[in-house]
Formats: sequence, structure tokens, C-alpha cells
Amino acid sequence: MQKESLMWRMSSLLGLRGNMTVPYQLLLIRDTFTTAFVKNLIVVLVWLTLSYINGTLVVTFFRHQTFYDDPRYILFIHMVINDAIQLTVTIMLFILSYIFYKINVAFCCFFILVAVFTTRNTPVNLAAMAIERYIAICEPLRYTQICTVRRTYIVIGMIWFICVAPDITDLFVTLATESLSFFHESVFCLRQNVFKDPILAYKRQVFDIIYFSCVFLILVVTYLRILFAARALSTDKTSAQKARNTILLHGAQLAMCMLSYVSPSVEVVLHIIFPGRILEIRFANYLIVYILPRFLSPIIYGVRDKKFREYLRMYFLSNRCRNKERKVTPEDKDHL
Repeated sequence: MQKESLMWRMSSLLGLRGNMTVPYQLLLIRDTFTTAFVKNLIVVLVWLTLSYINGTLVVTFFRHQTFYDDPRYILFIHMVINDAIQLTVTIMLFILSYIFYKINVAFCCFFILVAVFTTRNTPVNLAAMAIERYIAICEPLRYTQICTVRRTYIVIGMIWFICVAPDITDLFVTLATESLSFFHESVFCLRQNVFKDPILAYKRQVFDIIYFSCVFLILVVTYLRILFAARALSTDKTSAQKARNTILLHGAQLAMCMLSYVSPSVEVVLHIIFPGRILEIRFANYLIVYILPRFLSPIIYGVRDKKFREYLRMYFLSNRCRNKERKVTPEDKDHL
């Protein structure tokens, strides 16, 4: 008998009638064992690749004191670690949905909240990094006074607070409205399955609009300010050009993060165009919306940034030399 994994399918379209949202009607459809195996293999390989890249960036950062005193790299490594956690949790949930299908509600709450916190962190961290670049280019004489290491860690703490505070209320509302026995049940781990109060869905939409609108405005304003500053004779135009390009990449990363809020509608349209392909559509959507944006962080700093690139090169060269030393046997050393 062929082993099969269960996935959710949205059989009714998401529409609005006045202020009421048409509910989802979720049915079960199946992946064949081969399809499920290939999908999980792709996801695990992507996770291993990104984990190696992110791990290399983190090790490079913590090995060199020069990065500890630079707010730019502190914010960067915070985003790398945040994205690594987000990626690990979402992929873990993806795999668990195939292996166990249903998991304990308490564990599901934990995984969902961590995924939500880290997902929301990314755009806010991008805004902080854009402001840091704006100060470095447009206020160079005051940069060391404004952007200190202590203030950078305070900003990171504020990022976590403003990202955690709105969504942790989902847990408090659920604790108040559901019995304790609910947290001992097993469910398919989706946010709407554990945080079921309809008011929470409206609250999430409001905060999503507020967060991403603010981040978008910050990126636009900082880009335009740097663009105008680059035209001034006293401004280092090369640095300004690099800063503008960095903020443009931040904008691209933000746009990809925002795809998670339009992807349900896109899925509906694609399902109409390609009926019977909903599982393939949702898997491609998962890779593009949740996985692909995580490749941009290493590119923005790990590859483009000259300073970080030099230390990365030193890291790989030192590892290569150590590997060569390990291959030399004691007999070989005696002959040397």
C-alpha cells in the first residue's frame, strides 16, 4: 500500500461580504509517497544549505572583535540569526505535517508564535538597518554619537518588543476563551486552528498593514535622503551609491516578505488557472515566500560588503589550511 501524507486544501474562495469574512472550508487531499519524499528532500536540502551559509556568517562575526563595535554588523547578524530560527521552525512544521499530521496544541502554539515573531522581526530589522545607513551617509559627523553599540542593542530589544507584543495577545485570548483540555488535544498545526477567535484575524490584518506601511515609508524616505545627499559635493558619492543599492536590496527583501500577505489571493487565482494543482502551487508558494527571501541577507552583506567578504575569505582559507594539515600523517611529518 502506497504511503500517503495529508495536506490541507482550500476548496472555497476567500471573499468579503461587508465586514464578514467567508470562512475556509478545508478538505483533505493526498500527496503520493514519492511526491512527499521529493518535497521534503528539497526543503531539507535548502535548510542545510542556508544553515551552512548562515552558520558561516555567524562564526565569522563572532571570531572577529572588529564587528562587535559596528552597529551595522550587529544589526546584520541579528537578522541572520533571526532568519535562521524562522527558517528552522517553519521547515520543522512542514516536515511534522507529513510525519505526524497532527501535533499537541501546546507545542503547536509555541512553534507558531516563534515563527510569527521571527517573521515579523525581519522587516522591522530592515527598517533599523536602513536608518543606520541613512545616519552614516547623511550625518557622518554625528554617527559615532548616535549609533553606539549600547543603543544598537536597545534597538534590537525594541524590535523584539514591538514584534512580540501584538501577537502574544493571541495566546492570552486563547487561554481566556479555551479550556485547559484544549491544549492537550492534537491538531493540524495552523495558526487558525489554535488561535480561533475571529477578532484575532482582524487584529493581525491591522498590525500587518501598520508594520509594513511604516517599514515601506522608512525605506523610501531613507533612500530619497541618501539620493539627495549623494548630489552634494561634500558627500562621498561612492559610499552613498553603495548605501542606495543596499537600501534597494532591503526594499526587494521587504517586497518578498510582503508576498506572504498576498499569497492566499495569488493561490486562489492560480488554482482557477491550474485546477487540480493546488499542492504544487502551495509548495512553490512556500519556497518563494518563506525560503527565497532568506537567501538575500547573505548576499547583501556576506557577498557585497567588502569588509565582511574579506573576513569570510580568511575564514575559508584558514579552514582549507587546517584540512590540509589534518591530511598530513605523522610519517609524512617525519619526512619533512
